Amino acid sequence: MLNRLQSLLAQAELDLSLDKQVQLIQLVEQLNKWNKAYNLTSVRDPIQMVSRHIVDSLVVLPHLQGQRFIDVGTGPGLPGLPLAIACPERDFVLLDSLGKRIRFIRQVSHQLGLKNVTAVQSRVEDYQPELKFDGVISRAFASLNDMLNWCGHLPKPDGRYFALKGQYPTAELADLPAQFEVEQVIRLQVPEADGERHVVIIKTRG
Repeated sequence: MLNRLQSLLAQAELDLSLDKQVQLIQLVEQLNKWNKAYNLTSVRDPIQMVSRHIVDSLVVLPHLQGQRFIDVGTGPGLPGLPLAIACPERDFVLLDSLGKRIRFIRQVSHQLGLKNVTAVQSRVEDYQPELKFDGVISRAFASLNDMLNWCGHLPKPDGRYFALKGQYPTAELADLPAQFEVEQVIRLQVPEADGERHVVIIKTRG
């Protein structure tokens, strides 16, 4: 699995130290173990998890700006856990409404010694953070419109929304609420991905 991860990281032009690579493999092993009992992901094969969950999460890394992030609708910690492993100097809140997912995130964060992860069980619209975020990240969570409506209370005034999408979301971009503007839509290069990947970076109009 480590060889597989190293090959995919090289293809994606992502440079991570060996200890971080080992932690990412440990994350896959735990996800595979928990998945048998708790059905956290439809991906059953650990080798597939490396590409479809780990590398697919990490490709947004070069485009993140800031120090403090929230991953909304994180599921089993994707993309939040891979990003937290890759960036120990940044802080990540991982939010999901399902208890089994949050239990998994807390357990694996403890096992891997991740000090920069806070797992929160809540609906996103009910969560009131003490500190606002530089970035709000979502992956396969909701439409852009829903994301902005539900998460509008989370970023700092100059914060950004990072929405990870498959195909270029033409219809969703046309339907954006007036108080928001698209800063960039970037095509992400995910080795061996089935289909396109994009990140849509949105900010509030100043």
